Amino acid sequence: MSGDWFEDDSFWAAYAPLMFDEERWAEVPAVVDALERLVGLEAGAAVLDSCCGPGRHSIELAARGYRVTGVDITETYLEAARESAAGLELPLEFCRADIRSFVRPGSFDLAINLYTSFGYFPSPEEDLAALRNIRRSLRPGGALVLETNGKETAARDFIDGETFERSGWTVRTEYEVVGPWEGLRNRWILSRENPLSPAGPRETVDRSFVLRLYSATELRAALLAAGFSDVELYGNLGASPYDQHASSLVALARS
Repeated sequence: MSGDWFEDDSFWAAYAPLMFDEERWAEVPAVVDALERLVGLEAGAAVLDSCCGPGRHSIELAARGYRVTGVDITETYLEAARESAAGLELPLEFCRADIRSFVRPGSFDLAINLYTSFGYFPSPEEDLAALRNIRRSLRPGGALVLETNGKETAARDFIDGETFERSGWTVRTEYEVVGPWEGLRNRWILSRENPLSPAGPRETVDRSFVLRLYSATELRAALLAAGFSDVELYGNLGASPYDQHASSLVALARS
């Protein structure tokens, strides 16, 4: 492990209530419905959930009869995912690994990387290494579905920041463009009454990270460079066009 910011479990533990609240869990069945329509999965297909987090999509896919392996670098998320799967008596595999090095040649029919889980490595070359590993892990004819925040939509929707309440926290966000739209620096400042000392100072968490931004053309080029033979681009998981109305950048890449 290289000591990158995303390897700090305390970061993910602090932000988990915001990223994976009830609304995010409730949307999972519709997301998996869309995946099935987009890819045309066969019953019992083997699925790699790359950067699976607490296993939202892994668990839903396993419940539908797919053979699922979830990979993530955050052990606390994997522990939560294993507990959820055990409670539902679902046969899932969860593996702690860095997707820059994780590869199982020819093992999966589908790989997914959802919820803007791509673009956090220090260099584009490391992003490409992760994509190559995913491609190598797919069987011939297998597919990758990657969902991220496209450069075009990030520029269209850019704001300097906002303040909102979520899961008992007051959240203030600040955003800053990095380079000529190479990335987006995100700063999330959380504060709430300290449950251990209500009369004392408020509890505060203040962290920043940078998301590398890919335009649709750049993402297609990266996927082709990683060895995928065909790449289709959409504006959401429902296969709408990637145009001025797009809500995200979704790539469907075939091995």
